[in-house]
Amino acid sequence: QNHKGLSVTFVTHATLMIRDRGTSILIDPVLFGLFWPIKDFTPLDEPSRQIPKPAYILITHGHYDHLDKKSLKPFTASSRYIAPLGYREILEDIGAQSITELDWFESYKDGSREIVLLPCNHWTMRNPITGPNTALWGSYIIRTSAGPTIYLSGDTAYFDRFGEIGSEFDIDLAIFNLGAYEPRWFMKKSHISPEDTVKAFVELGAKRLMVVHWGTFRLGDDPVFLPEVAIKEELQKAGLSDRLVEIKHGETLFWDE
Repeated sequence: QNHKGLSVTFVTHATLMIRDRGTSILIDPVLFGLFWPIKDFTPLDEPSRQIPKPAYILITHGHYDHLDKKSLKPFTASSRYIAPLGYREILEDIGAQSITELDWFESYKDGSREIVLLPCNHWTMRNPITGPNTALWGSYIIRTSAGPTIYLSGDTAYFDRFGEIGSEFDIDLAIFNLGAYEPRWFMKKSHISPEDTVKAFVELGAKRLMVVHWGTFRLGDDPVFLPEVAIKEELQKAGLSDRLVEIKHGETLFWDE
């Protein structure tokens, strides 16, 4: 909290805390585990205890490992919730007072900071009765007040638009959700593989790469530790090992001013 510039903390699963010149931006908070029987492998003890109250909470989509009402509710009085189209009713139900819904390519601006919702190759569902894709999903670009631009992939499969995104934005850090990508016959259309993560990273033209969405819940056939190992192997094959930001749960990447 005392750092004056820009920092990114990997909290747990796909939960990130970005601190941008004193403003906290919380991404997809899931702070109390998931429903039984999904085991929580995070090494952190109740990570919500030390999370500064965010000015903004960004939601990428409605799956329960990304939109958790229990984790969102403590911040309703202090935070603006930014989400793709279709989640207003859920957010109002937990008492959120400040809500901004975005369509793809729409943005929210706060001074020199800009948050842009972009497409990704995924889907969403919370209720099998109402069915899938009654709300939108997306990735984000954050043009920070501190200067660097951060790309948040959200849950995504590989698709043929990473090059276009990279041509539009000069990305300093690309954060990919890497995990639950096996078996490929089932997950290929929803979750990106390590090999395709490197391909997408190159197409984005980003300067550095961070991977999250691993080490917490086993939601596919890949063990929770594997994505961290596999991305190093794929980057080494591509001669890009120096681009990886190695980070574990609870650790922080600091940018100096």
